[in-house]
Amino acid sequence: MTLHDQARAALSGWIAPTADEESLREEFLRHLGLHDDAMWRSCAPGHLTATTAVLSHDGCKVLLTLHPKARMWLPMGGHCEPDDLSLEDAALREATEESGIAGLRLLPGPLALDRHRVWCHPPHSWHLDVEYGAVAPPGAEYVISDESLELRWVPVEDIPEPTDEATRRLARRARALLTDANPQQPA
Repeated sequence: MTLHDQARAALSGWIAPTADEESLREEFLRHLGLHDDAMWRSCAPGHLTATTAVLSHDGCKVLLTLHPKARMWLPMGGHCEPDDLSLEDAALREATEESGIAGLRLLPGPLALDRHRVWCHPPHSWHLDVEYGAVAPPGAEYVISDESLELRWVPVEDIPEPTDEATRRLARRARALLTDANPQQPA
């Protein structure tokens, strides 16, 4: 199964939690139907990307990057690569590369969808973002990569500005999934 086929299957089977995300899910599926290269950065109208909210082992904090182009606090994420077998693979790879944390555990997902303008192709392009959550091992220490101006652990309920609602939503959903799966975890 190709990455394109896997993305179509993952989105076809996903139940959107909101009407807005259901509209996005349908838009992403249409985009996949229209563009054989929808998984790759080369698809100028827009391309699917994978984002991951990395939570601390207890779910109390989320690791955010100060993105060099957006100049906002955002979760880890980015473009799919030829070696990715699935969106989950892309999400975990991007989170590991950008955080420097080995041993991240991906939560079942996707957790959310988002569509936003980016600078991949002048004058702009769209990221059709499929979003996941991951959990860092206890005592995990991040390493800042050249893809970040800064990394910071922040409380899920106190994400600093500038950021966006998609970042807040993803962090809350990842924490809720983690605490639902592990009721002894603090909320």
